[in-house]
Formats: sequence, C-alpha cells, structure tokens
Amino acid sequence: MSRTRIHNLAISLDGFATGEPQSAEAPFGHAGERLHEWMFGTRFWAVQAGGADTGGSEGVDNAFAERHSIGFGAEIMGANKFGPPGWQDDPDWKGWWGPNPPFHTPTFVLTHRPRPPMEMEGGTTFHFLDASPSDALGTARSAAHGQDVRIGGGPTVVRDFLAAGLVDQAHLVQVPILLGRGVRVWDGLEGLEDSYDVEVVASPSGVVHLTFTRKIGSS
Repeated sequence: MSRTRIHNLAISLDGFATGEPQSAEAPFGHAGERLHEWMFGTRFWAVQAGGADTGGSEGVDNAFAERHSIGFGAEIMGANKFGPPGWQDDPDWKGWWGPNPPFHTPTFVLTHRPRPPMEMEGGTTFHFLDASPSDALGTARSAAHGQDVRIGGGPTVVRDFLAAGLVDQAHLVQVPILLGRGVRVWDGLEGLEDSYDVEVVASPSGVVHLTFTRKIGSS
C-alpha cells in the first residue's frame, strides 16, 4: 500500500528547518547551508550533484540519505520550497534545480496561485495545486501508481501534514546548531510521539537521525 513519507528533513536543535529571511540569494535565510552539511560528504550527494557513482562516505548518513530516492512515485512540496518569495509573479521561474530537477516523478506544488503544469527533463512534471493536505495527497497518490508519496517540505507543509495525521513515516535529521529564528517544524504538534514509534540513530558526523513510524492502529 502507498505510504506517505518525509525524508532527509534537516532541523536545528531548536527545531527550525529554515532560517530567515528567505530570498533568491539565500534560500534558507541566515541558516545558509549549515543544516545540510551532513549530507554533502555522502556518496548519495556525490551521485546527486555530479552523477558520479564513486566518492563520498558510505556510513550512517549515506544509508539514511539514499532512502530519499527509493520507492517514491510522487512528491508534494510547498510554495516556499519551489521558489523564493514572489516567484508566483515570475512566469519564467521553473524552480531552483535547473532543467533536470532531482525528483523524477510528478511533483505537486501547493500554492494559492496555481499555474499550468510544467514538464521538465528526467521525468519531473510540476503541478500547481490550491488544495488541502488531504486533497493534495489524494491527487498525488493517484499519480504515484501504488508507490509512496514524499512530503518534500518546507517545514510549514511538513507540519500541516503531520498535524492532519497523514504521514506514515518521517525521517528528520537533527543538526547540532542553534538558529534562533526561522520556521519551526514542531509548533502545534505536542504529543506527536504518542502515535509513532521513534528510532534515534546518532552519526559520527554529529547529527542525529530521528525516524517516526506510525504505530499500528494510529490515525
């Protein structure tokens, strides 16, 4: 059965998944790339960044990171992941990732200002939806053809799907930095752990991998 999964979402010790202010020059605001440095040394990243099948570590971080590409048939993301503030006013904006985005599936962007679908290289087609989490998930599941649906972020979308009880498994990476400001994941999710089995795996890189798997019978 198709599952809904969050994967490789990096957060600070104080729970922020992005800093502020976000812009075209600083997609993660004052956080810069610090939330994602744990991934840059992995073999997964070497493959994603340059297509090389060698180089990069194959340790704990890589084992978690590479699951990002396994078993997904569609992705849902928020407007703030697709582009900087104001991208809806730029008809030529096609996302951060160039002509061949790394998703390779139908990808559904939640926005209050939909536009026609945008077909990219490599199997990615961006669809722009003004929909609730449950309605967007229904659309994405139909497009995924039995494979899993990835909730790709940003933190507001992740929080909304968790609050709605729509996430079967969530992998978050706690990075040992304090951001102090930005967009937090955990606000309003008190008691979330009651519905999930939680696995904690520490990495030599200093990050901690948190995996939440929905308990049988929880909704």
